[in-house]
Amino acid sequence: QVQLVESGGGLVQPGGSLRLSCAASGSIFSIYAMGWNRQAPGKQRELVATITSGGCTNYADSVKGRFTISRDSAKNTVFLEMSSLKPEDTAVYYCNAGIVTVPNMKRRDYWGQGTQVTVSS
Repeated sequence: QVQLVESGGGLVQPGGSLRLSCAASGSIFSIYAMGWNRQAPGKQRELVATITSGGCTNYADSVKGRFTISRDSAKNTVFLEMSSLKPEDTAVYYCNAGIVTVPNMKRRDYWGQGTQVTVSS
């Protein structure tokens, strides 16, 4: 069994910063790409950023230059540094990862439970 647990969400003023973390644990053999997605009230879930096992990153146009994704592969953890936050960044942020588990050696996507980020004055 695998769990992804996010932390670091909260309330921040416009222009502020937050750092989200997501740690994977359980019967992990290897982790491929990891990423962050978000879902605002009344909207579909959207991709925010991804990072491959080799460190290649990809960002949604709406967050380029403001958000930075990184990972600590030794700790099975992915981070999202968010700066210059805007009210439209308000959403529940979910991490996900492509994980191969033991002993079945099968790969599938796993998701965290989400963490709320609210940008408001």
